[in-house]
Amino acid sequence: MSTSSPRQAGFLAIELDGAGWAGADIARAVLAAESAGFHAATFTDAPVPGRANALQRAAFAGPVSRTIALVPEVDTVYTEPFHVSTQLASLDYVAGGRAGWIATAAESPEAAAAVGRSSVAGAALGQEAAASIEVSRRLWDSWEDDAVIRDVATGRYIDVDKLHHVDFETPAGFAGAGYSVKGPSIIPRPLQGQLPVLVPAFLLGVVSPDAVDGVLVSAPAAELLTAEIRDVRARVGASVAVVAELDVVLDARGQAAAGRVAGIDSGRAVYAGSAAGLTDFLTELLKEADGVRLHPASLAVDLEELGRLVLPELRRRGALRPVVQDGTLRDLLGLQRPVSRYATATAAHAAAAPPALESKGKP
Repeated sequence: MSTSSPRQAGFLAIELDGAGWAGADIARAVLAAESAGFHAATFTDAPVPGRANALQRAAFAGPVSRTIALVPEVDTVYTEPFHVSTQLASLDYVAGGRAGWIATAAESPEAAAAVGRSSVAGAALGQEAAASIEVSRRLWDSWEDDAVIRDVATGRYIDVDKLHHVDFETPAGFAGAGYSVKGPSIIPRPLQGQLPVLVPAFLLGVVSPDAVDGVLVSAPAAELLTAEIRDVRARVGASVAVVAELDVVLDARGQAAAGRVAGIDSGRAVYAGSAAGLTDFLTELLKEADGVRLHPASLAVDLEELGRLVLPELRRRGALRPVVQDGTLRDLLGLQRPVSRYATATAAHAAAAPPALESKGKP
């Protein structure tokens, strides 16, 4: 979606799904991850009754954190694209420009039942994801950056000429129920202009690399990760961040990792062993990947070890890029802030129009 700067040292994200559901638990985990030096915290979602969803947990973490990026998983199949877009834009404001989006599309009869829809499977999952991402990106651009004018003299809060219809229609051959989105958004343009969007690698068959800023790469075993990373890199090019997924179980508190690894069945690569061994593994992995998303077996145990032993040594080796101070997730990823597609169209329209007409380009 955006042009990236040249490759630099890597970044680390940590999954905080095990932090608990209470606000105090979320705040404690986010602050611990930030203090440890992680660049981003991610939040897995699932249709669990009575539980705050990933977006809500990320939004709660926004005001209590300062540097760590907040990146929730948000489903693209059983959620309305317009609402996803506006909620993510709101998150970017709450987080001060540190928000991102992991756009997921998984076959889930439970999620379908929760919203009263038929289950979606196969190629239709990718189509739903691609459509939702496109809708969100258009809506984020539907307010130009200077649309909010707060003109007290005229009583105008916005310049309506700088709000635009997005006119999205699902394409021909769309496998699911077709829909349209007119727009504009009900939220001003996000602080970052466009939130960075990441998708799992399996969606790349339908979702274009040009539509995303990052790809999450999984493998069934740690020794297979490098080959998967190289394969995805060849498909997406250098301008899209490639992020490896890794479950982590560390020797800690006198207990060997082997004693805690038996319960892990995520399908992701697993590292189980010493902090020193993980540091060596990540040092090599970050030569191939732009970043790594760690899934600790136990936040209460593994996060402490990561912050105490692993991240400091990775920084000493120069394997990690600096934490962004007073910046955005786009800054961390080396992405420029994009110009709204509609602002470009407006400027072009105005330039082509006779000067006397002072055309601003209607939506």
